[in-house]
Order: sequence, then structure tokens, then C-alpha cells
Amino acid sequence: MTTARDIMTPEPECIDAESTVLEAAQKMARLDVGALPICGTDHRLKGMLTDRDIVTKVLAAGKDPATCKAGELAQGESVTIGADDDASEILHTMTAHHVRRLPVIDGHNLVGIVAQADVARALPDPQVGDLLEAISS
Repeated sequence: MTTARDIMTPEPECIDAESTVLEAAQKMARLDVGALPICGTDHRLKGMLTDRDIVTKVLAAGKDPATCKAGELAQGESVTIGADDDASEILHTMTAHHVRRLPVIDGHNLVGIVAQADVARALPDPQVGDLLEAISS
């Protein structure tokens, strides 16, 4: 049985909720990633910040990325997956919530990220095709 722990990218970099969106964008560029988990001072996941969020919720809304805090963009409870959840649960969660990246939680700790690309590398083609179709529609 393939689990989230088996296919995740471990030890993801976070952006602190009190950091600015500009700092988050610079960190994304430096790491060459399109999303960062937002973590609070308690080191718990507060949400996910994507490059799309920066464009649509900050720049297009006329907000200043140098003063807007990353934590302001964390909305509601994050969609996550347990580290020991199996591949079918990963597929179901990504499909049901139309997300391309899932933070992986072990207890209350963020231990990794499962991205669409991780799923594509680890699972059979028909399952990946179904996921891509569901997320894209």
C-alpha cells in the first residue's frame, strides 16, 4: 500500500503567517515552487499560499505585497492528508477539494507536501488521468 509518506516531498519550507506576501513571493522564487505552507508561531499549519493567491488576492485587489501578511490569506481550515493515509485517500481528497497540493500531517506536525507531480510519479496512469481530469474540471 502506497501512503502519503511514501510519495510526499518531505520537510517543506514554510512561510510564517506574520511574513509579508512579498517575502513569501521571494521565497517561492528562491525555492522555485508555486506554493508554500503558511505556519503560525506555534509551527502549526495555518493554510497554503499559492502564486495564484498572490496574483488574484493581493496584486489584482490592489493590496501592497510589502505590507500584506501571508496569514491574511490563510482561509478557513486547510485541506490536509495524514502521513499514513493511502493513495486512494490522497486521490479522493485531491479530487473532492480540487487541489493540486496536499500538506501531509503527522499528528499536528507538517511533515511533507504531496503534489500532483508526486502522485503522477507514484501511481498507475489511469488513476493519475482520473485525478487530472477531476482537478481540471
